Amino acid sequence: METVMEHWLTKRADLSPDMIAVEIADGQCWTFEKLYKESVLFAKKLANYTHHIKHIGILSNNSLDMIVAFFACTYLEKPVVLLNTRLTTSEIKKQCQTADVELILTSDNLKEKTSSVHLPSKTFTEIHKRSSSSVELTEIINMNRLCSMMFTSGTTGNAKAVMHSFDNHWSSAVASALNLGLLPSDKWLACLPLYHISGLAIIMKSVIYGMSVFLLEKFDELAVQQAIMKNGVTIVSVVAVTCSRLLNKLGEDRYPPSFRCMLLGGGPAPVSLLKTARDKGIPIIQTYGMTETSSQIATLNERDALERVGSAGKALFSAQIEIRQDGAELAPAEIGEIVVNGPMVTAGYYNHEEANKKAFYDGWLYTGDLGYKDEQGFLYVIDRRSDLIISGGENIYPAEIEDCLLSIRGVEEAGVAGMSDPYWGQVPAAFIVRNNTELTETVILDFCKKELASYKIPKKIYFVRSLPRNATSKLQRHKLWEWMELINNDSQSH
Repeated sequence: METVMEHWLTKRADLSPDMIAVEIADGQCWTFEKLYKESVLFAKKLANYTHHIKHIGILSNNSLDMIVAFFACTYLEKPVVLLNTRLTTSEIKKQCQTADVELILTSDNLKEKTSSVHLPSKTFTEIHKRSSSSVELTEIINMNRLCSMMFTSGTTGNAKAVMHSFDNHWSSAVASALNLGLLPSDKWLACLPLYHISGLAIIMKSVIYGMSVFLLEKFDELAVQQAIMKNGVTIVSVVAVTCSRLLNKLGEDRYPPSFRCMLLGGGPAPVSLLKTARDKGIPIIQTYGMTETSSQIATLNERDALERVGSAGKALFSAQIEIRQDGAELAPAEIGEIVVNGPMVTAGYYNHEEANKKAFYDGWLYTGDLGYKDEQGFLYVIDRRSDLIISGGENIYPAEIEDCLLSIRGVEEAGVAGMSDPYWGQVPAAFIVRNNTELTETVILDFCKKELASYKIPKKIYFVRSLPRNATSKLQRHKLWEWMELINNDSQSH
C-alpha cells in the first residue's frame, strides 16, 4: 500500500511561513514561505523543458538556486541526480549515462562544463527568464517514490547511482532528531556540498523540522567560525580535516554556550583530534553512515560524546547494525563486516543488479566496512573498506585511478594506495610498471588532469619493476602501503 504525505515544503510553508529556512553569509535570509513560492515558480518555468524527461541532473555548488531547483523537481515528480562539480566532463558524462539523465540544470559559472556532455542543459538564470507554464504541480509526496540519486563507487571503481526514496530521506531525518533532539534555536550550518548526502540531508532536515540552515558555498574556517560566534549556528557537520582547521582557528577562544556540537563523519577520526576537541570543551559527535544509508545510521549522542572517544555510537532508533563474519553475528570486541538495515537504507543501486546482489541480502546492506561493538553495543569503525582512500572527506577508489593509468600507452601495470598526508588525511599514490622510460611523471600527470577530478590525481608516482600480487595475481595493496613506509623511512634516514 502506498503511503502519501502532503508535500513537505508546502506543509512547512503553511505551518511556519515566517520562520527562516535558509540564511547565507551576505545576510540574505529566506523564509519557508519564500522558499516555497520560489520553488513552485521555478517548477512552473522548468516544466517548459521537462516533457518526457526521465531524470534531471543538477550540477551546482551550494546556493539558494540549487535548493530551489531541487525542490522544483520534486513538485514536477522528476527524480534528481546530484552531480559532483569537481568531476571532469568525461566523468560527468559517464554518470549521466548511468543514471539516465536527460536534462542538466547548472549554475552560470559551470555551464561550460556541461557543453561536452552532449545533453540538453539549462542554467538557473535561463530558467528564471522563462515564462511560467500551466502545468499542474503535485501536492503530495509518495513516500516510496524515487526522490534523488547520487553516486558512490565500489572497489571496482565503477560508479553506482544510489537511489534515495522520499521515505529514505524522511526516515533519516526523523531518526537523527530522535537521537540529537531538536531545539527551537537550532541552526545547522551546511558547508559540505549539497551534492553529497551529508549536505543534502541538512536541507531535508530543515524542511521536515522547520529548522534554519546557514548555507555556505564551501568550507572556509573563517566563515564557519563567524557563523558559530556571531550568527547563532548550533550544529556543524564536518570531516576530520575541516574539524582540525576549525580547532586551529579557534585557538584559545571558546565557542558560545549555544553551540551544541560538531557532527563528525567521512571516516574514522584521529584520537588526537578528538582529545583536542574534548580539551576545548567542544562535543565532537562521531557518526557512521554512507550514501547508501541516506547519511548517518549510527551516531554518538551528546551525553556520551566525551566519554566514548573514538566510537560512532549506536544505531539510530529505527536502524539496526550488526557485525558479521561469513553471515554470522560476532561477539562484542570481535572485528568483522558492518551490516545495516532500516528505513533509511537505500533499496539499491540504479540499474545495477550485479552490485545489488553483492551488497544486499535478506534486507541487510553489507557495507564492506570493518568494525566492532563493545560490551555496551557502541560501534567502533576500524576501516572503511580496505582499499578506500578518504581524502578530506572525499571517497577515492584506487581501481578508478588504476583504470585511468592503464589507458596510458606505455603503462603495463598500475597500483594505487592511500598515502598519509598531514592536511588531507590521505592522498592517492601510484606505483607504475612502464615499458617506456620516456614515459615521465609529468606525462602521466598531464593525462590524469584531463580524465580525473583533481583530488583523485596521484600526488606521488613510484616507478617499479613489478607489483606485489598473490597466487591468483590479485594486487596486494597492503604491500604498497608497506613499500611507501619503507621508502619514507629510507628517505628520512638519509
